[in-house]
Amino acid sequence: MNSVILYCTITFLLFSGCQKSGNVVNGHQLSTSTSFIKYTIRKGEQYSDQSSLKTVEMSEMKFVVKFDSTAIYQTISAENQNDINKLYGFSDNNSAHHQYSARFGWRWSSNFLRLFAYIYNEGVVSSKELAIISIGTEVSCSIQVTNSSYLFTVNGVTERLPRMASTAKGQGYQLYPYFGGDEAAPHDVYIWIKPVL
Repeated sequence: MNSVILYCTITFLLFSGCQKSGNVVNGHQLSTSTSFIKYTIRKGEQYSDQSSLKTVEMSEMKFVVKFDSTAIYQTISAENQNDINKLYGFSDNNSAHHQYSARFGWRWSSNFLRLFAYIYNEGVVSSKELAIISIGTEVSCSIQVTNSSYLFTVNGVTERLPRMASTAKGQGYQLYPYFGGDEAAPHDVYIWIKPVL
């Protein structure tokens, strides 16, 4: 009898924890008016305030992003202005993200807000500038996974980067906004991301 009660209790807890409320996605409370998740990187920090461990398996990750004026910054060392901050993506090949991963990056340089593709294959990083975007504008982004490529799309324009992972889908863990590079955020930075399911 005790094992039946224990089984029922565990089943209830598992299933009640998996249900999605209309305003909760992946454990984050969404605004009822916009459904964007606000990520904050505090001054002097690199990680955003919402960086919980979450495993993922997907053939495509889609989201909408919006930056405000806090995306405008000046680094202490001039050479660090060209470092790419990390935006959103995933580790791949069931490995650490410095081995295999695909994500979007961003930086403020030469008076423009720029988006990048940013990947690791077998521990080697590479990147490619994808677009210049406007502050305050909602930008549609996606990373599609094929056997040999990552297809990065920004507002309908796609760039292909190589993929050396052996898994059929992107498999790993979620990657969240991160400032740097070498330097921490010079002031509070706010980024709004809306996952597209």
